[in-house]
Amino acid sequence: MSQPKRNRTTIELGHDSFLDIVANLVGVLIILVVVLGTQSSQVIEQIKQRTDAEWVVDEGNQPASEMQLASLGHVAMRAASALADSERLESSIKQYDAEIAQREDQRRQLMDLLAVAKTSWEEEKEKFDKQATIMAKRNREFEETRNRLEELQGQRERLEGEKTPVVAVTHLPTPMARTVFGDEIHFRLKGDRLSVVPIEHLIQEIKNEFERAVGGSRDGVFDSAVGPIRGYVAHYEMAKSHEMVSRGGQVGMAKKVALVGMTISPLKEPIGTPIKEIYTEGSELDIELAGRDPATTTITVWVYPDSFAAFRHLKEHLYARGFAAAARPLPMGREITGSPQGSRSSAQ
Repeated sequence: MSQPKRNRTTIELGHDSFLDIVANLVGVLIILVVVLGTQSSQVIEQIKQRTDAEWVVDEGNQPASEMQLASLGHVAMRAASALADSERLESSIKQYDAEIAQREDQRRQLMDLLAVAKTSWEEEKEKFDKQATIMAKRNREFEETRNRLEELQGQRERLEGEKTPVVAVTHLPTPMARTVFGDEIHFRLKGDRLSVVPIEHLIQEIKNEFERAVGGSRDGVFDSAVGPIRGYVAHYEMAKSHEMVSRGGQVGMAKKVALVGMTISPLKEPIGTPIKEIYTEGSELDIELAGRDPATTTITVWVYPDSFAAFRHLKEHLYARGFAAAARPLPMGREITGSPQGSRSSAQ
């Protein structure tokens, strides 16, 4: 039984074609060998035709010996090692230069900070020097006050130890009235309660208000109030105007601020310390009289009718301590008043 024929999809090369290709290649190679041999023969003939005089032996171009090659290799290795060391040193130098530049920047920054800190230190030192001067002055005043207090306490203890007979005086000598021009303390005695009236402080506050009022442009009469100071408030009126004044032979306009009147009243009633507690040690009266000279200090008491008897005992107490007292009677319901046209106290 015959087998069916296969359909061939590729071209099959035969052995004859392959042998033809090989033969062609061999032929080409033979031709090349022949050509090269011919050219070599021509070069050899040309060399033989040259004379011996044309050839000069160059000893410098002779092949190097093994010792020279070994020495050359050793030198080459050393040169390579030196080149590597040089490159490494150059890299290190560049790194050090970068670190030096960085340190220089840090140094400049630190110098700037040092300058700022030095300036701040000088300013703070100046403040501390001023504070130290103030503290030294206060410490000196404190030491003087403490020494004075110790001296007074010693005198008191010495006087208390002395047995001096005490004579009770039931009346005061005939008083001699004198106008007050020295240091003056104002008290208010109402309902048998004694309180300090800070007239001087209130007047100073009014003067400060006058200085601020000079800068204004309005004229006329204005009312205002200052305080409270130690429980008292001063209500006042001031008049402001522009007037012609003569100074140094020259006439011009000037601002004038004057006090019209004032009324001093407490914030609340009753105010002050009961009169029975005034005579105890360390009372408000003792605090106000401490350190004052009786020869130059006068006490003015604004007294109401319900406290005339208390004022009599207070005056005796002040007289025993060497202080002169001036009475300013006030009717019930009226407050302490003052004006530029008022009169000064007369002490007895």
